[in-house]
Amino acid sequence: MRTVCLIGRPNTGKSSLFNVLVKEQKAIIMDLPGITRDRIYGVVSHNDKSFSLIDTGGLELGNDDFQKDILIQATFAIDEADLVLFVVDGTSELTTSDYKIRDMLIKANKEVIVVVNKIDNDQRKDEIYRFYELGFETIMLVSATHKRGIKELLNTITKDLKEEIIEYHNHCHFCVIGRPNVGKSSLVNAMLNKERSIVSNVAGTTRDAIDTDFRYHGEDYTIIDTAGMRKSGKIYESVEKYSLLRSLKAIERSDVCVLVIDAEEGIIEQDKHIAGLALKLGKGLVLCVNKIDTITNDEAWLRTWQEKIKYEFQFMPYINIVFVSAKDKKRISLVMPEIIKSYENHKMFLPSSVINDVINDAVALHMPPSYKGRRLKIYFVNQSDSEPPKFTFHVNDKKLVHFSYERYLENKLRENFDLVGTPIILKFKNRSE
Repeated sequence: MRTVCLIGRPNTGKSSLFNVLVKEQKAIIMDLPGITRDRIYGVVSHNDKSFSLIDTGGLELGNDDFQKDILIQATFAIDEADLVLFVVDGTSELTTSDYKIRDMLIKANKEVIVVVNKIDNDQRKDEIYRFYELGFETIMLVSATHKRGIKELLNTITKDLKEEIIEYHNHCHFCVIGRPNVGKSSLVNAMLNKERSIVSNVAGTTRDAIDTDFRYHGEDYTIIDTAGMRKSGKIYESVEKYSLLRSLKAIERSDVCVLVIDAEEGIIEQDKHIAGLALKLGKGLVLCVNKIDTITNDEAWLRTWQEKIKYEFQFMPYINIVFVSAKDKKRISLVMPEIIKSYENHKMFLPSSVINDVINDAVALHMPPSYKGRRLKIYFVNQSDSEPPKFTFHVNDKKLVHFSYERYLENKLRENFDLVGTPIILKFKNRSE
């Protein structure tokens, strides 16, 4: 998938443009410069073509620590990007920061589109000429606030993209994901039983995603070891908390994700964020707690950890948990069976008759709540897709579906079918549609 990043000084409207392109409110929008500090990721679809979009913090290129942090993010984002959208303010003159960013982009040798934002009316169209002095060939006028020029911008970004081709494979592809230095490469080596990757205690040793084909109990599998930073150097060694893009690319190519958590450090927000990426992309998931050799490994400790995971990952209670020590190769044999179970459940296709028996019993046990004298009626349910399993409910009015009742139906499906390790999707469709 092509990667596009937004670069520009503060308050040029990058975050507003990001939200318009991804069509959801992810970036924080305020008139105070420098609000967006962390990079934010989204996926944009236009005319059956898709690309990844990165929003970065505003670059003033000053000497304070805050700006140095943003520069690190922006440098990494530019390095990852295939195309850079250089966002400038169409209502003001070019600044020293604009020219410094221009120099940085020229040095990076990336394809650049200059996006002149805040062109809210036709009278401002003549503003385009003064931005050619930046030296880039393609300049586009937009207003993120009024959504002017957005379609033309999307057409330009996607004009050379081919329609998304879904890559089908006849065996399980799984990736090992997680924060840097939690033992991903050590786990891969232990599972393959050979030193395929360089293993180091320095975060970011793995420079590129590495695919390895292997056989397990007579079946073919491909393991994807997610990459760390592509280049060496202090800038890339200091961005460990911003290494999600590489994980995202590996997740997209996988059927199942093995999320590795450090038993010493415990669960932090980034662990949940990475799990959320896998969930959003509809992938199977296995949770692997590594480095149990560093702590007391007893039944009471394991029970405490299981309760902790249950609490912290309430949004995905269906995942299976494996406790291992990749360093000592303890309990490594437990990982592949959980991956296989997740993969098989991810591909599962159930007969409609059995699904309807379960749903009819669920409705008889607990009727849907009524709303203004009307009650949801479920006429028929079928599994309309797999990977992950998708169930389509044909109903009288999908607006009557309350989120709590949808959760109830999902729980009933999970109680009756082995759907451990995979998300499922419930879609409600009016019978008249």
